[in-house]
Amino acid sequence: MIAFSYDIAVKTTRPKPNYRGREKTHFHSKKADPKPFKNYPAFFSEKRPTNFLITPPFFLVKGGVIFLELFSGSVISHFVVNLISYQTSLWQIFFHPKYPTMNGNHQPFSLDPERFSAEIDGKSVHLYILKNLNGMQVSIMNLGAKVVQVLVPDREGNPVDVVLGHDSVDDYIVSEEQYFGAVCGRYANRIARGQLTVAGEEYSLPINNGPNTLHGGLKGFNAVVWDVVDYNPGSLHLRYLSKDGEEGFPGNLTVDVIYSLEVENELRISYKAVTDAPTVVNLTNHSYFNLSGEGAPTVHDHILTLNAERHLPTDENAIPFGAPESVEGTPFDFRSPHEIGERIDSDVDQLRWARGYDHTYIIDKPLGEMGLCAVCHSPQTGITMMVHSTEPGVQLYTGNWMSGNMRGKGDSRYPARSAVCFEAQHFPDSPHHPEYPTTELAPDEVYMQVTSYTFGVE
Repeated sequence: MIAFSYDIAVKTTRPKPNYRGREKTHFHSKKADPKPFKNYPAFFSEKRPTNFLITPPFFLVKGGVIFLELFSGSVISHFVVNLISYQTSLWQIFFHPKYPTMNGNHQPFSLDPERFSAEIDGKSVHLYILKNLNGMQVSIMNLGAKVVQVLVPDREGNPVDVVLGHDSVDDYIVSEEQYFGAVCGRYANRIARGQLTVAGEEYSLPINNGPNTLHGGLKGFNAVVWDVVDYNPGSLHLRYLSKDGEEGFPGNLTVDVIYSLEVENELRISYKAVTDAPTVVNLTNHSYFNLSGEGAPTVHDHILTLNAERHLPTDENAIPFGAPESVEGTPFDFRSPHEIGERIDSDVDQLRWARGYDHTYIIDKPLGEMGLCAVCHSPQTGITMMVHSTEPGVQLYTGNWMSGNMRGKGDSRYPARSAVCFEAQHFPDSPHHPEYPTTELAPDEVYMQVTSYTFGVE
């Protein structure tokens, strides 16, 4: 075989975000893609390739519209390629230096899948591993649909685990942080006083967070075993039936979640829900990120930009009150890059009550459209994460209530503020705020949302 000595870069016309510079980040919006649930293979049809290398004649290409340019930047041709499947070669996977494998000098995968095998509520629990060709790996457990591990390359090409979690299913069951990496529902975030009115009927929900209902009640979606509909090395499709009356919510709600790991180091989460009676639904993923690596003691040095000019002020019980407020001139202003810890201890009631950030930001984009919500960067590893979502809000939470006492992966300890969460969702306590985007779902409607986390280095 003869391999050519030049490279070709695959790029899109999407502008590169300014992660750390002084200029304001450019925010990009696009329509959400509902195809994954209508035609599963089409889930891979909409991509955002970002500077991965291919070497002819051993092409690594993918579906969607792409433009080819010389890596040096000079255009050899602009043409559109429409493909319906991956084409790859063993040469690219095992020998190309731009594609580190999991079998190199570094052994990032320390989890033992056997420790995640269990029988809970009559259902089997297992660990499912997704991999791509860029050295990214994601491990997901079907108990709580929890993201257990996310391995991404740092600026040196070494794999780093960027989410907090535990070494076994038993540790998750008894964890102080029961929401590590979980899908939260039926209603993510808080409902004031556990009171709910839907279609004129009143419902009482379990109280599990001060005077409020948090993340679906005493046994939310984070604590149930999800059924595995489909699994392959690139995606995991999970389903759960939340029965009428479960945790006090009305209606039988069928929820589908697809985790998809894309070649450009994007972890995409697509949600779908249908009901047979009027109800409310608000779903999110509650991964705790530390881009310096899980076990690093703080995220105070992480540099954060949020695409939000307003946030929801909250009372001492984390329930929104009053109209949305401008972030300008406040410690909540991340429209330009700031270190997370720069103003987190400011003398502001809301920050004192929450012991840090635990607030909903209203994302500046049209309702229902996919748009950039946040960009977060670790100066230590060079890892940068972009968060996109179709949801109207993102709850920024800095792990303020972690004690540091529980054992994490590899005997790590997780003190307060050693992680940051970006919970894309509708607004907290929306059932009591008719001015908010609705969270009600009728039998003739379909709930859908997409949230993605894309990783790179700087």
